[in-house]
Amino acid sequence: MRVKVVCVGGGPAGLYLAILLKRQDPSHEITVHERDPEGSTYGWGVTYWRHLLDRLRAHDPASAHEIEAHSVRWNEGVAHVRELSTRHHSDEGFGIGRHRLLDLLGARARALGVRVEFRSELTEPPLGADLVVAADGVHSALRTGRSGHFGTRITTGRNHYIWLGTTKVFDAFTFAFTETAHGWIWAYGYGYSGDHSTCVVECAPETFTGLGLDRADEGESLALLEKLFADVLDGHPLIARSGASWQNFRTLTNHTWHHGNLVLLGDAAHTTHYSVGAGTTLALEDAMCLAGALRTHAGLPEALTEYGRRRRAELVAVQSAARYSAQWYENLPRYIHLPPHRMFALLGQRHSPLLPHVPPQLYYGLDKAAGQLEPLRRLKRWLGPRAARALHARHR
Repeated sequence: MRVKVVCVGGGPAGLYLAILLKRQDPSHEITVHERDPEGSTYGWGVTYWRHLLDRLRAHDPASAHEIEAHSVRWNEGVAHVRELSTRHHSDEGFGIGRHRLLDLLGARARALGVRVEFRSELTEPPLGADLVVAADGVHSALRTGRSGHFGTRITTGRNHYIWLGTTKVFDAFTFAFTETAHGWIWAYGYGYSGDHSTCVVECAPETFTGLGLDRADEGESLALLEKLFADVLDGHPLIARSGASWQNFRTLTNHTWHHGNLVLLGDAAHTTHYSVGAGTTLALEDAMCLAGALRTHAGLPEALTEYGRRRRAELVAVQSAARYSAQWYENLPRYIHLPPHRMFALLGQRHSPLLPHVPPQLYYGLDKAAGQLEPLRRLKRWLGPRAARALHARHR
């Protein structure tokens, strides 16, 4: 049966959903409306991991091939603390420019017959559509007007952060921690092309104001940050896109994800703290789940209900991990004075619901022992999901 689908928002989630729905039934009439001009996007590069690439291959081999071909990869992580550094092997990670990713998905969607309209902003569901997809981001106009129905909840993080780029190409996922007279400031860096990397800088409120970043203009801010992270930037500049500003991260959840024929997708439905690097992955997985629900359920209400129920359940663990990750950085002084290799080990464990309640040195020792003793590994796996579910219940 031919279905008319209107997708509001031309980010990865909206474009990938359009691709999947067209592959399921080429007769579907699908239009993606993007409010910004073609070729303009926020952000620099995005990260993803091998398991996402495997899923992309299963759903649409053609776009998966293009995404992998235009990605850079790494299998190490490095942490710089003052003048010390430590490097560890890690799971294989990938970086791709957000601009490049959107180009690839847009081209694939159009090749399948999807209509993509730029400079087209919709703030209300259009008449005549069988399905309207709100993929218009964390500030979704379609969701905001119905926030009472969706049960939208937004919590704001304590720390300040800014999303920047640099011509320094990091060869590993890089963490850099710098101590100042006003506290610690740190950066996350990862390559996403042969000539650019993403560099996210974060600090506590007292450091932000103490360094004068609340009063500095863009040029002054970049100059100060380049000085503070000179050792890892190797003389390369930091670059800000137009409109870049310091922000506090907003974690968004919704109690339900659909209203009539309107359904939420990606950041319009949920956000997870950038320190877990899962935003794009979760958005694409939303699209996979929604497309699957629409394929297996004959009725739209049943499909949208199943999509929301399944994705909310799948997100419990990652949302818990993201909250604990953000809290790890908000409580950085608790960990930063450990020897670098131990601090880095606990950085890798920052998603654990147990870590905030166990002295760091003791946790390090127990975690090391758990890696060698199967009963402790089983106990840790058993405790983690249960703590995550308990935390989810408290936040409902």
